[in-house]
Amino acid sequence: MERIYKLIIHQDEKALEDLGKHIHPFILRRMKKDVLTELPDKIETKMLVDMTEEQRKVYAAFLENVRGELVSSDDEGGFEQSKIKILAALTRLRQICCHPSTFLDDYTGESGKLELLMDLLMEAIAGNHRILIFSQFTSMLQIIAKRLEKEKIKFFYLEGSTSGEDRSDFVKRFNAGEKEVFLISLKAGGTGLNLVGADTVIHYDPWWNPAVEDQATDRAYRIGQKNSVQVIRLITKDTIEEKIYKLQQKKKDLSDSVITTKELFINTLTREELEDLFR
Repeated sequence: MERIYKLIIHQDEKALEDLGKHIHPFILRRMKKDVLTELPDKIETKMLVDMTEEQRKVYAAFLENVRGELVSSDDEGGFEQSKIKILAALTRLRQICCHPSTFLDDYTGESGKLELLMDLLMEAIAGNHRILIFSQFTSMLQIIAKRLEKEKIKFFYLEGSTSGEDRSDFVKRFNAGEKEVFLISLKAGGTGLNLVGADTVIHYDPWWNPAVEDQATDRAYRIGQKNSVQVIRLITKDTIEEKIYKLQQKKKDLSDSVITTKELFINTLTREELEDLFR
């Protein structure tokens, strides 16, 4: 199996075709687009954004420190034991891509991605669109919320600590047309919500597992949706986010060609792929 995996991951089409033939009799797979033919169009867009100069300096400094720590921990405990530190480092770098203020209290600069988000929101609201914004980081959602308040943009806010009563109330009011924006924690709002009152979904930061992002998108793209849905993924250019996105697409193409998998993306990375993320 390891030999087959290496051939497939290096895009050996014959190996992929052979594997597909062997497992096809055991797979039952139904796609939403085939089952729910009455759904409107879904338009997906990836937008690359540059960091600000201050943001880039923070990112570069943190990346340099991380490299040294990982080399040291790898020498001491081996690759498997260093995975915990790798995940922690990846999370910090992703937070910097969102906004360094998510964990640095003394950061006074801006975030290129936040500025792009505000431009997108202003344009969407002017066009009478209603928007869901997903992020993994509640600290980032709070930063966005403060910016929306400053711009006098009305919004609902949902995270893990939101009560069940408020959750239902916010959903009902949003679908009835109240307020333009709904800020949602990816973990708290990835499933169980019907938000067909929105026609635009923005994923502020990429999640490890693209299937979780798809579930979040489905809060708006589901039975009852009458409008085309615009899905926008914001990716910070020349960073860990862009590398993760490219790896996700490669592995997603593999799974889509053979079988749907919900395995956590980070667990599928080889040592070489993980090391490349920090180059």
